Amino acid sequence: MAMSLPQQIGALSASPIAAESGGVSVEPKLATVSTSRTRRSPVRSLRSSSPEMERISPSPPVSPSIGGIRPDLTSACEALMAEEEREHKEGWGAQDKGKGVPVYVMMPLDSVTMRNGVNRRKAMGASLQALKSAGVEGVMMDVWWGLVEREGPGEYNWGGYVELLEMAKKHGLKVQAVMSFHQCGGNVGSLCQSGLWKRLKETLTLPTQINGEGEILNIYLLAVILFQSSRDVHPSSVMLTSCTLSGTKFENLLGDTIVEIQVGMGPAGELRYPSYPEQNGTWKFPGIGAFQCYDKYMLSHLKAAAEAAGKSKWGSTGPTDAGHYNNWPEDTNFFRKEGGGWDGAYGEFFLGWYSQMLLDHGDRILSSAKAIFENKGVKISVKIAGIHWHYGTRSHAPELTAGYYNTRFRDGYLPIAQMLARHGAVFNFTCIEMRDHEQPQDAQCAPEKLVKQVALATRAAQVPLAGENALPRYDERAHEQILQASSLNIEGDSGEDREMCAFTYLRMNQDLFQPDNWRRFVAFVKKMKEGKNANPAEREAEHFVHVTWPLVQEAAVAVMH
Repeated sequence: MAMSLPQQIGALSASPIAAESGGVSVEPKLATVSTSRTRRSPVRSLRSSSPEMERISPSPPVSPSIGGIRPDLTSACEALMAEEEREHKEGWGAQDKGKGVPVYVMMPLDSVTMRNGVNRRKAMGASLQALKSAGVEGVMMDVWWGLVEREGPGEYNWGGYVELLEMAKKHGLKVQAVMSFHQCGGNVGSLCQSGLWKRLKETLTLPTQINGEGEILNIYLLAVILFQSSRDVHPSSVMLTSCTLSGTKFENLLGDTIVEIQVGMGPAGELRYPSYPEQNGTWKFPGIGAFQCYDKYMLSHLKAAAEAAGKSKWGSTGPTDAGHYNNWPEDTNFFRKEGGGWDGAYGEFFLGWYSQMLLDHGDRILSSAKAIFENKGVKISVKIAGIHWHYGTRSHAPELTAGYYNTRFRDGYLPIAQMLARHGAVFNFTCIEMRDHEQPQDAQCAPEKLVKQVALATRAAQVPLAGENALPRYDERAHEQILQASSLNIEGDSGEDREMCAFTYLRMNQDLFQPDNWRRFVAFVKKMKEGKNANPAEREAEHFVHVTWPLVQEAAVAVMH
């Protein structure tokens, strides 16, 4: 039986519900839903006995391949709760130091359909109402370039996004808008890819080869734009055309509803090379990934850099003894801890050039974005990947192939933070929910240590730090880890009263609205808002949402039809 809004609110406040037909009272019963952890399973090292492993760097190049991104998640079912009184925060990041961390929630990747409408409109509205009730500050939504400019160059359709933003405004939720120029995944992925590449082929000169095997990495538009940075027409202007139109189209919402613009910089929107593509099984965790420098444009830059350094022989190719996607560091000559090429003169030259190309790319894009959105009342942010596997090794191979020149002897995150600071951008970092001991120890994973390093780098550069969880987690252990990490109570932080400026929770979906998960989430949001200086006794949630799982399902049916 479909339930009216008053009935649903009554159900979520655990009070009897009077049915519209017949006046029958329904007494809800509490249901218990188990929480499952999501964690990648380790894969075994691929030990290579190839004669190439005995060569001195550089030797013949390795071969990258087609990439992919995280799979899409389904749209959330409805879960309504009694409205809680909460303090309204004026503007993004306006909270005082030590006064808590505002929580945003990522929306489903397919929130806007290929026909540019809101997907499951009624369920979306109910879900936004539930988030507002829980004290959530706002939502993060992907604005897919492949959808907006799908039909042809200069033909923009903002229909679904206009409606979605108005829905967020109606419910009093702020919005982090992600300018997503990468390929979408899941059931929307191929369609987004189609639109993206149609526009791409009409705009840019496609390279004949990006990786060692001549395959074009189609997961990310800027993987092509990056290689064409010497063209007369600055390539970032192509990507940011839709940002410009977005700035004018939603001018009345900027600074009020839209409080942050996250500019897509690479795969999954992150500032990095597509060095570990999961699509088609090319890469599997915890492989070291592969350098992405074999396109003719990149090789042209490399040649010029080598000649300028007086080492022309280093400019013909990238490292060729760096293994393959699923190798481990000690499988390779380049990344091995003793005598590895990464720690020599050639390695210093190549890694410096490779990482600087990525920094320059980010610098160019941020310059364009700042020119568009400056003085519009919004923050600009950039997402940096939390590459925590093999972090305990000397070379930090997966970080190096992604473009982060971070080793045991060099801080690779300070230059990134300094580049963001020059543009007044927010450093958004992932893997905040992870603990070292939860990850495969044979791969020397250390997400906690990595988060600490990034926190210290952002403090040194005086750039705001925001966080996200990399994998869906609904358990209290993950929530406690996020609370600890977001408080920035780390050794070496000089006791400063500093917290993350925001945290974005992955993701709004049916799992989040299951009774036990929702109860834990409401308590988590409350603790995040209270901040690290709150009295522990006061940090406990005063009351939780209690609903039966059957009633949640019935409410979902009611709003989705």
